[in-house]
Amino acid sequence: MTTGVRRRMGVEERRQQLIGVALELFSHRSPDEVSIDEIAAAAGISRPLVYHYFPGKQSLYEAALRRAADELAERFMEKHEGPLGGRLLRVMRRFFDFVDEHGPGFSALMRGGPAVTAGGACSLGTANTANAMIDEVRQAAYDQIMAHLGITEPPARLRLVVRSWVSLAESTALIWLDGREIPRAELELQLVHDFAALVAVPAAYDREMAGVLLRILENEPANGPLGDLVGRMAALVPRAVRVPEQRA
Repeated sequence: MTTGVRRRMGVEERRQQLIGVALELFSHRSPDEVSIDEIAAAAGISRPLVYHYFPGKQSLYEAALRRAADELAERFMEKHEGPLGGRLLRVMRRFFDFVDEHGPGFSALMRGGPAVTAGGACSLGTANTANAMIDEVRQAAYDQIMAHLGITEPPARLRLVVRSWVSLAESTALIWLDGREIPRAELELQLVHDFAALVAVPAAYDREMAGVLLRILENEPANGPLGDLVGRMAALVPRAVRVPEQRA
């Protein structure tokens, strides 16, 4: 008769396991509510062994934030194939998958905490680290959107639009988590429409932005996310507004 022997993990493998366990726990509860004992129990090791790999909960929390930030940035990656509206909708679905799966962890990452020291005070260093990670995620999202637009030297108004939209997606997700009052699928589509609207407003009086908008819309099918928005808006705007009367 043979007995199973637990395989001994290497240092990096064990570290990655602990980060994964911590991220899972932090995803469902506020980080300051999760103890080292719980992390150790979930990982199947002793409390002292956790401290062998990480100096304390704060360093483990920062490592979990790092993984969460990397995973979140990856959600904005999408193949440059097909109409832009469909691409953005797939990005938003993956983005909200992450938000849905890691609610408290997402909130902690985007709000720069909470993380506590042994004395119970908020760690300024951890908050700064989290803020730096958030900036990386925002920059990654910005770079991805610009790549999809195919614009290497974007005008100032377009830079403002894309950064505003990334912030809008973030704040929308945070508000949605508070009560989930609006169906998730509706918000995903709404954010795609929001992007088009943010481009359309400056396009009304800026030639460069008008060119960007035309490039976006020229390949959009009528039944796609952006084609749907154009149809809905056309139906809402009265004919008297769409085609003003010519006066003598």
